[in-house]
Amino acid sequence: MEVLKVSAQSEPKAVAGALSAVVREHGAAEIQSVGAGAVNQAVKAIAIARGFVSPNGIDLVCIPAFTEIEIDGEERTAIKFYLESR
Repeated sequence: MEVLKVSAQSEPKAVAGALSAVVREHGAAEIQSVGAGAVNQAVKAIAIARGFVSPNGIDLVCIPAFTEIEIDGEERTAIKFYLESR
């Protein structure tokens, strides 16, 4: 499964386009974000992506969870959003 990484500087519409393409191709995707700004951009992207795929009869479902990732040799807690089409 493709993992999209979102930062606080990510453009939500661009992330939404990438997310829509991955969901259309694979039926599922995962977004990872660290920090409040990154989570905010990820949630906006998910909302925009739902609008992109809904005309095709795809209902995008999001399941949030915590995960531990390593950045520069340091363990960090990230929010991951598992997305699937229904």
